[in-house]
Amino acid sequence: MDHPHDLIIDYFTNEFVIADNGNKRVVRCSRQSGTNNQTTISNIVVVGLAMKKYGDLYVVDNAKDEVRRWKTGDKEGTLVAGGNGRGAHLNQLSAPRYVFVDENESVYVSEWGNSRVTKWIKGVKEGIIVAGNHGQGSSLKQLHYPNEIFVDEMETVYIADTENHRIMRWVKGSTQGEVVVGGNGEGSQPNQLHYPINLVFDEENNFYVVDTNNHRVQKFSFDEKI
Repeated sequence: MDHPHDLIIDYFTNEFVIADNGNKRVVRCSRQSGTNNQTTISNIVVVGLAMKKYGDLYVVDNAKDEVRRWKTGDKEGTLVAGGNGRGAHLNQLSAPRYVFVDENESVYVSEWGNSRVTKWIKGVKEGIIVAGNHGQGSSLKQLHYPNEIFVDEMETVYIADTENHRIMRWVKGSTQGEVVVGGNGEGSQPNQLHYPINLVFDEENNFYVVDTNNHRVQKFSFDEKI
């Protein structure tokens, strides 16, 4: 592999699916042996991955500024977000990074170039801004290099706001977010993060943050239900 960016598990086939960015491909391999690597999508500058119903795979193509859904046997995939060149219009993406797919198959995409997160309802040709879009910055209305995202059942968006060294929460319809972890400058203290990249939630209301430059994974809990 060369600079792998993301990894998910396909529980339908019991395989790892890996965004092998440097080799411009998506790779599958056995969860049990880690062998039998198979390239399933090639010639793609892949960054983020997601999988939802029926084993459909969602892939972020950073070079083409688009997200496509790939079903088993697809040769090209189906465009679900962006695909109209790099830009800030609602039918465009700019340097997309990560993708989240909800139960209605709406697609959420974080964008470095536009410092925002957009929601693309299934079948619609334009996105809806759900976080950021006020330029790069550290105010509660802004994001700076947003990476991994998670969306709960209330459509609240959680964002690894990497350059601001914080995790943000944006309630549906809000004009600004709130800091839930970090936001105290870059550092290694318990209330600090240093380039957080990924976050994931478990079933017990805990979430885990990949705190890159501190070389650690931190665990946090919410008192309220997520």
